[in-house]
Amino acid sequence: MAEEIYGIDKDHAHPRATELIPEDFFWDCMDELAPFGSEEGDVALADFREWRRFNRTTPLMEYLKSVVESLGNMRFEDYNEELLDRDQMKCQLEDPSFNHDYYIFALDTTIIAAGFGQLVDEGTIDAAIRPVVSIALERQIAWSLLSESCSYAEQHIGYLNIMQRALEEI
Repeated sequence: MAEEIYGIDKDHAHPRATELIPEDFFWDCMDELAPFGSEEGDVALADFREWRRFNRTTPLMEYLKSVVESLGNMRFEDYNEELLDRDQMKCQLEDPSFNHDYYIFALDTTIIAAGFGQLVDEGTIDAAIRPVVSIALERQIAWSLLSESCSYAEQHIGYLNIMQRALEEI
């Protein structure tokens, strides 16, 4: 049985992943703004890999549906482009009862980590989930622009734009 790799590891990644995203940030497990550098991203990658180990032939869409419904506490159909409405996001960010770190950052990070985890491990991202991953990337861009702590926004948006480009090139 092959040794399991924990975390993000460029040396054990699929060649297509390193070709599409050679930038160092993507492979940095310590950079909080990188897809696998935050605690949420690291856990999401491990959870995706655990799920995939037991669901080799199941479409990744099934995993994302369960993530959105459990972590996002919403119907999967509601995770759509309407979530990108800046006015709605601004209201959510201003609402002290809305946990945006959880319902925006953690949810989107988990979706991004699953999609790009598939790229790292398998060299592709299923065509069916690319629109969902794209929404997560776009929502993170909007969230970064609207968040009060914009000191990191430019760098974070740069990372997200690189991943969006890679998603389009797959």
